Amino acid sequence: MVARTVRTDDRPAEAAEPDGAPAAWGHRHLLDVDVLAREDIVAVLDTAEAMEEVLQRRVARTPALRGVTVFNLFYEPSTRTRASFELAGKVLGADVINMTGSGSSVEKGESLIDTVATIRAIGADVIVMRHPSGGAPYLAAQHSDAHVVNAGDGLHAHPTQALLDAFTLRRRLGDLAGKRIVLIGDIKHSRVARSNVWALTTLGMEVTLVGPRTLLPTGLNAAPPASGRDLSLPRVRLEEDLDRAIEGADAVMALRLQRERMQGAFLPSLREFSRRYQITPERMARAREGAAVLHPGPMNEGVEIAADVAHGMQSEVERQVAHGVAVRMAVLYLLTQGVGAAT
Repeated sequence: MVARTVRTDDRPAEAAEPDGAPAAWGHRHLLDVDVLAREDIVAVLDTAEAMEEVLQRRVARTPALRGVTVFNLFYEPSTRTRASFELAGKVLGADVINMTGSGSSVEKGESLIDTVATIRAIGADVIVMRHPSGGAPYLAAQHSDAHVVNAGDGLHAHPTQALLDAFTLRRRLGDLAGKRIVLIGDIKHSRVARSNVWALTTLGMEVTLVGPRTLLPTGLNAAPPASGRDLSLPRVRLEEDLDRAIEGADAVMALRLQRERMQGAFLPSLREFSRRYQITPERMARAREGAAVLHPGPMNEGVEIAADVAHGMQSEVERQVAHGVAVRMAVLYLLTQGVGAAT
């Protein structure tokens, strides 16, 4: 099925619309994955498959979002997320504008609401936002009629990272229902971990969160900011012993220590953390044969993951980065061309 037709008789075949991309997606924004049903997530993953085909063409371009303006508003540093959103927009034919907090009117004291209003007045159709404060994208969505995509907000959520991780795992493992993944490291400060818990359990995976007690989450039954949803997740298990948790796992994901978000002392030493929680070849031998290794980046090799695991045969780290472009293409496409685009 072709979701949208652009009549340009003289364009090359490589510029045609993505085939097989579903048009029905009933969301105006993507602020978190906790509001997505299983069919919503599957629609993103299936659309990303169509976008992968576009990326493999001789000319990796399509006019699907011609006339759409995407504004990347990043208040925090980013390499992978910002670059992949920029490329995703350009491959789809959108006009892409990048803005950071430094060098903008934010440094002069402009509020988030005023910045969003200015961006919308310029003509932004989509605002992709990364912000150090949890809930900032929700505020932006309330004060703009543009589509808002959360590219990471404080400790709260990182929905497109979770979706690309799910896409990577589905490519590697097939149907994720009943499969088991272990997330290891600084769970407490990780928006990636939180969004992955929602996305992967919705797809039927069993999730184990592993780390020192000081870096494991507390209050799992508390409602997340601004969502109003209950965070009780029956398939999530907490574990402090990595060697025990990794037994028979289908996939493992290492998370870096987010020392920039830590207030106080959470670890006796970096050496002790690495001794107990680094993913090594010896520990991977306890997992299921061929188990996938993931990391959202940036990696600290020799701390949460050994170099030979990070770059070994089981590693999906580079493919995660590549898949991020297709998944973010899918998100931009569904938000602007799906049924939720006008609601």
